[in-house]
Amino acid sequence: MIESGDNAALSTRLLARNNRITLTSGLAPKYLQANLIILPSRFASDFLLLCHRNPVPCPLLASSSTPGSATALKSHLPGVSDAAIASALDICTDVPLYMVYDDGKLVKSHCSDIAKEWTDDHVAFLIGCSYSFEAALTAAGLPPRHTVMGRNVPMYATNIPLCAAGVFTSGTYVVSMRPYRRTDIEKVRALTRPYVSTHGEPVAWGWDAVKRLGIKDINAPEFGDMPLDLDSADDEIIPVFWGCGVTPQLAGIC
Repeated sequence: MIESGDNAALSTRLLARNNRITLTSGLAPKYLQANLIILPSRFASDFLLLCHRNPVPCPLLASSSTPGSATALKSHLPGVSDAAIASALDICTDVPLYMVYDDGKLVKSHCSDIAKEWTDDHVAFLIGCSYSFEAALTAAGLPPRHTVMGRNVPMYATNIPLCAAGVFTSGTYVVSMRPYRRTDIEKVRALTRPYVSTHGEPVAWGWDAVKRLGIKDINAPEFGDMPLDLDSADDEIIPVFWGCGVTPQLAGIC
């Protein structure tokens, strides 16, 4: 979370560090939120290129200042200093839950820290998260449905290919979904458009987009929680899709 004058971002990270939260949607609304990807250093340059070539689903905010650094980050945001990214940070503990993969296979799920897994060869990357613009939507009277219901946002694998980068050759977009009234779409687009560091405006919307994106079942997201009260027969309330920071996770295990 990008920091400024108060300590709401740090307070949220401390809640995660002390295993008091499992979800950050709706927390620290004045700050950018991020997804975390950690890779062996030999893949770092290819992953950096992947982010540069695919800025909508993989907007890079920061990375480890050096391989093995879990407490100091280098900013990749124009005009934002390294020190402004996060204070008193520990990559190994300050995320609510971690998923650990080995050669593309999930070996640990929803663990509270990765202190034992972290090595001097690891590089962490922070990827912008769409939770960052949810406060703006809420302030405009358009709160995302999952935040009102206390659930996680639904996220779907799609058929949109990523631009290849080095070893990352077969990934596709992951998108998050928030339903809105068709009459509110232009307002939703305008509100989220400025948040280019956290995916920006939607990439698609409407029931026809479900098929176009290759989503097999809107009620069975690959990540997050199942949407509630969403009916394809309802043309007034429609699914709206954004690029999602889970994309590089999927790209890394393909």
